[in-house]
Amino acid sequence: MSGSIPVTDASFETEVIKSGVPVLVDFWAEWCGPCKMIAPVVDELSEEYAGKIAFHKLDVDENPTTAAKYGVRSIPTLLFFKGGKPVSSIIGAVPKREIKKRLDQVLV
Repeated sequence: MSGSIPVTDASFETEVIKSGVPVLVDFWAEWCGPCKMIAPVVDELSEEYAGKIAFHKLDVDENPTTAAKYGVRSIPTLLFFKGGKPVSSIIGAVPKREIKKRLDQVLV
């Protein structure tokens, strides 16, 4: 399945922390313009990295607990998890190559 799968405060532990593969979590909100700009890029990457990295979206307005736990203060924020721990992050709308570079580093 391509595209980012929505995740919530309730499902975060199961979907992200206990994932058997690295995970990219896109912290976003409906009203956020830059979030909408990078969403198609993240979806493209989810297809390119299918089976290697799981892609999830977390709406910070609907799930403030998880956003606060990981110190997400501005969106979009992309958090990269490996082995249940955050290992890298990108804040703001950045070019696809930048996200791709970070994904490749997480896979090493």
